[in-house]
Amino acid sequence: MLELIRQVPLFAQLNDAQLEAVTAISTKRSFKAGTVLFSEKEIGSVFYMVLSGSVKIYTTGSTGEEKILSICKAGESFGELSLIDGKPRSASAQTLEDCMLLAITGQSFLDLLRTHFDISLGIMQELSHRLRDTNQQVYDLTFLDARTRVIKSLITMANKHGLRNGSIITIKLVLNFDEISQLASVQKTTLMQVIRDLEEKKILTLSPSDFKLDLAKLRS
Repeated sequence: MLELIRQVPLFAQLNDAQLEAVTAISTKRSFKAGTVLFSEKEIGSVFYMVLSGSVKIYTTGSTGEEKILSICKAGESFGELSLIDGKPRSASAQTLEDCMLLAITGQSFLDLLRTHFDISLGIMQELSHRLRDTNQQVYDLTFLDARTRVIKSLITMANKHGLRNGSIITIKLVLNFDEISQLASVQKTTLMQVIRDLEEKKILTLSPSDFKLDLAKLRS
């Protein structure tokens, strides 16, 4: 398991002794697609790291509608916030596909932070990064129109999770159109209008399993 943990960026800079400390308190667990790992407002007890697959982090409105906040893929972590501040979960987490995760229980996680500054620093950097992302989302909702938000969300997904070949970025389509519209904070009808327009201009190519984004045509 040592080599698996070494692949997580949060722990990539640790020496073997530090990695052994993480290994000693980690449990490798597999989950089927569609598994709810934890729900908003429940007490947090586990910190997760993604080894394979993907997990959506989302909130649910009073009428049941979802808002996807982020997608975590291999190497990314989630669930630490409520362990640090002791407050209920601020969002829910659900697997989008079959996943292999590393799990660390709450008290073990806090003990790890107390004894290893490098890990504490990595967590602080990750939380700072998420705060910057939240600030950017607020800006986008305030100042960008719906079409621009859709295009920006597609580019973000491609840059974060896609494979690039020249000007073409290919990304496995783990989200459905409802989920992509949630991520972009637009109505599904608006999303489909923008997608049809991008397809007509050969900027976007959709297939049942992935989509391809042509950056050269997008820039022009």
